[in-house]
Amino acid sequence: MPSMDDQSRISRTIDRLGIVRILLVQVMVLLALVGAVVRYVNWSSEVALQEFLRAGRPALAGASSKPQPKPQPELQTVKGKAACAKKV
Repeated sequence: MPSMDDQSRISRTIDRLGIVRILLVQVMVLLALVGAVVRYVNWSSEVALQEFLRAGRPALAGASSKPQPKPQPELQTVKGKAACAKKV
């Protein structure tokens, strides 16, 4: 059985190889996360660019480049009177 001096000396030693392994694993995980973030940003910016470019094109091939006026909604009548009639 080891003496108390040997046990205290063993418990005080630093496992340098274990620390290096832990640091290496942490760096590898960090690099993997950075790579995933970079790929996501590239993918999302490409998708956003394609959406932006599609938004500038007219919906129909024969459509004119001038914006068409929007149709006005019809007034609804309530009991024979216009809903937005002004009071005098």
